[in-house]
Parts: sequence; structure tokens; C-alpha cells
Amino acid sequence: MVFVSITRLRIRAWRFMPGFTVDALRTRAQVSRAEGFLTGSLLPDRQRTFWTMTLWRSQADMRNYITSGSHLKAMPRLMNWCDEASIVHWEQEDAVAPDWTEADRRMRAEGRPSKLRHPSARHLDLSYAAPRTDRAAPIVPRYPPARRA
Repeated sequence: MVFVSITRLRIRAWRFMPGFTVDALRTRAQVSRAEGFLTGSLLPDRQRTFWTMTLWRSQADMRNYITSGSHLKAMPRLMNWCDEASIVHWEQEDAVAPDWTEADRRMRAEGRPSKLRHPSARHLDLSYAAPRTDRAAPIVPRYPPARRA
């Protein structure tokens, strides 16, 4: 089984974008080297909204990634920087990344909002606009999965 993780973050003001950008670059570098990371994608959406999709060998591998390094350091800042943030996870048979329409569907049906200090009116019920799905960029493992197994 492959563990899929989808996140959606909306940065609440332009003044937070420089710090968010630095943290995003650092966490992207971290995930590409993470044990158990199979593949992923980053989707910059409209209005300072960003989606991530990562596929992992296991939930434990994903948890090891989020509880260490750059990701761990960035998480507390997101509580202040974001006015919308949500996450959804599921397991699937293969390591083929779902399309962004499926990621959005799952987020609305099964996702949960994250704890934020300044949530928008749409935050708790996940009533955001459908994502613009044509700007996704791959996140590739730095080392092939066979070398990281």
C-alpha cells in the first residue's frame, strides 16, 4: 500500500510570502531526500494558495519527514501565516499519483482543517474555490526509491 498526503495552504497576506517561500524551498529539498518518499507534486493555485501532494511507502515514513528538519521548523509559522489550511490522507494500491481533481474531491469529502490563529470564513467548511490544476510541478526523489529502500 502507498500512503498519499495532500495539503492545501492559503497564505493570508503578501507580507508572509517571503518567509513562506524560503520555508517551502527548504521543505521541498527535505522531502526529495526523505526516506520512503516516492513522488509528489506542488500546485500553486490562485490567491496565494498552494497544494502539495506526496506519496510515501508508509505513513511512518511521512510522519518521520513532518516531525523533523525544515518541515518541523516551518509548521508553527503556518498557524499565523495561513487563513486556510487543510489536509487529507489515504492509502491506495499503487504509486501512481492521483490527479488534482481527485485530490480536491478527497479534500472536500475526507479532509480536515488545520488549527490556525486567523482562519477565514471558508476555513472550517472547506468551501474554497476549485483549484486551478494546470500549473503543477513535480517533486521528484533525489535518490531512486531502490537506493532509499
